[in-house]
Amino acid sequence: MKTVMIHPATHDSLRPAIDRAFEIFPMDFAGKTVLIKPNALRTSAADEAIVTHPSVVRAVVEKVETLNPAAIIVGDNPGVVSYGANEECFEKTGLMAAAKGHYRNIGNDPVKVDFNPAFIPSVSVSRIVMEADIIISLPRFKTHGLTVISGALKNSYGILPGAQKSILHKIAGSPERFHEVVVEVFKLRVPDLFILDAVVGMEGNGPASPDLREIGLILAADNGVAMDAVIAAMMGCDPACLRFLQKAKEDGLGDYDLKTVNIIGKLDVIPDFKLPPVSGEAITGNIAIQEMLASKNQFRPRVDQNLCTACGTCVAQCPVSALTMAGEFPEVDHDTCIICFCCQELCPEKAIRLS
Repeated sequence: MKTVMIHPATHDSLRPAIDRAFEIFPMDFAGKTVLIKPNALRTSAADEAIVTHPSVVRAVVEKVETLNPAAIIVGDNPGVVSYGANEECFEKTGLMAAAKGHYRNIGNDPVKVDFNPAFIPSVSVSRIVMEADIIISLPRFKTHGLTVISGALKNSYGILPGAQKSILHKIAGSPERFHEVVVEVFKLRVPDLFILDAVVGMEGNGPASPDLREIGLILAADNGVAMDAVIAAMMGCDPACLRFLQKAKEDGLGDYDLKTVNIIGKLDVIPDFKLPPVSGEAITGNIAIQEMLASKNQFRPRVDQNLCTACGTCVAQCPVSALTMAGEFPEVDHDTCIICFCCQELCPEKAIRLS
């Protein structure tokens, strides 16, 4: 039986929850190289809840510093692909300061590893991910327009540097297959400990939604499937509806059935929590709903002209070039769009809506 801790916390009082997590999930850190991987989706302000809050990263770093590791590395591969994107993201989000000198641009030194040939023969992964003795994953409690939740498993998507994240979106070609890609990436190097920032959560059109919720919790687990099952339940979503959890269970990575999870703390469903438009149903066994998604007639990215600054980020990052700046604002070619929602994830103004 896997264990998930649920502990009250605020940004000003994190250490009791962090200490408790390390008590429940003890490991020998002495002489080890430890990678601490936050969710650093893109450059944003800390209070936007798009990235793991700097206070959570700092609290974990300070805890690990007391455990006599050989080295601590804090790093991630943000979604925007451009020179200096890692440093800019970490500086402007406050994650650089939170890393206390342990930051490293993990995108600079990739290593090629075998992948599921049903998608692509191999991928490049940040070398430190494959060589670290211990990996601590720090996801954020967020929704996601394509995977419904962005938690433990999805946070590992950031082990891929460069444009590969977008390339795999394109190769997947459908929401269901993208869920399976997420699991395949997660399997490349399963983290040893997960500490989830749920002090402030995100609902609605995540993972870069303006709709935030005060939750006041830190979650911890040594199994990502169990943690994501708890996250889904808290959001009011049946974990069994999520294809990536189904796939993870099929691959022996854990069980999403909450009857198999030992919960230390109190699991409460958040009232009236807003899920993304697909609401988890996109990846159930409901054939009619899957066919509806395959028709590509629903949940298309649309530009909110009141928010859009025509910066071109969505156009530059679209893996299939479905967006153009033919006019004053970006326009979507619905026949080309593969509904990967990369544009919505990376828009710095949150001007991409799914409708």
